[in-house]
Amino acid sequence: MHPDHLEYYKFHSRSSLDKAINTLIGIVEGISADSKINDSEIQFLASWIDAHKPYKDRHPFNEFIPVVSEAISDGILTDDERSDILWLCEKMRSTEYFDSLTADIQRLHSVVGAIAADGIITEEELDGLSGWLESHEHLKRCWPYDEVEAVVTAVMSDRKIDEEEHIFLQEFFSEFIPIGSPSITQPPISTGSTVQGLCAVCPDISFQESLFCFTGASAQYKRKDLEKLIIDLGGRFTNSINQALDYLIIGAAGNPCWAYACYGRKVEKAVTLRKQGHNLLLVHENDFQDAVEDANCG
Repeated sequence: MHPDHLEYYKFHSRSSLDKAINTLIGIVEGISADSKINDSEIQFLASWIDAHKPYKDRHPFNEFIPVVSEAISDGILTDDERSDILWLCEKMRSTEYFDSLTADIQRLHSVVGAIAADGIITEEELDGLSGWLESHEHLKRCWPYDEVEAVVTAVMSDRKIDEEEHIFLQEFFSEFIPIGSPSITQPPISTGSTVQGLCAVCPDISFQESLFCFTGASAQYKRKDLEKLIIDLGGRFTNSINQALDYLIIGAAGNPCWAYACYGRKVEKAVTLRKQGHNLLLVHENDFQDAVEDANCG
């Protein structure tokens, strides 16, 4: 697009975004149609990145471009990387995303942040939040609606916020206080009657023969370095979520403009497996780093 046209881009952003997403889907499906991808096809995908670099800091290209760039950084597009890209495309292409989802998710961030802003969370405030959630059920299955709903439901099951629950709520809700759609690195969920983080708390990590996977952006590792580190400690590494997986490491580096990329396909699939009874731990990168240091000291 000519630089002179950039200021008008916002007036036709929906059609332009539709075209960009559909083009990306077509490229990914096309170059992987024969299950073989060569250098020229990788370059074709790279050309999509180059064509949209003027918007790399604008949502949702600030989600797409890092995901696609990371996928082709080694010159290979794996089946798992292909699935990640297509999953993100489908999320962004949905009509819900363009209609009420984006605005209402932003409102949810503000509602929750405002409740925590004074440092005191009351039963009355949670009742009000519960009512807001009930009137916005079209947001179900869209992060972080489900996590907020699960926490509120669990805490209010006895109609009382005890001291431990208040500390937990304040820590979680406070992540929404900064104005501008913050990135939540540890979204909570509810398991039975217990409120807990999505990531395991102080997890006991055993490297020997354990199978690890990683998702998200790391604050300190490159993917290949992470894989080598795990293998050196006696573990195994995979890029896909499966029933044999022992640990899914969730990267600590978030992006404040992300809507989906910080809570993506791998986390979604891992949570589903865990609900089905599979012994799978979701581990925050900071806890993983602590386990690495302990293993090296041992």
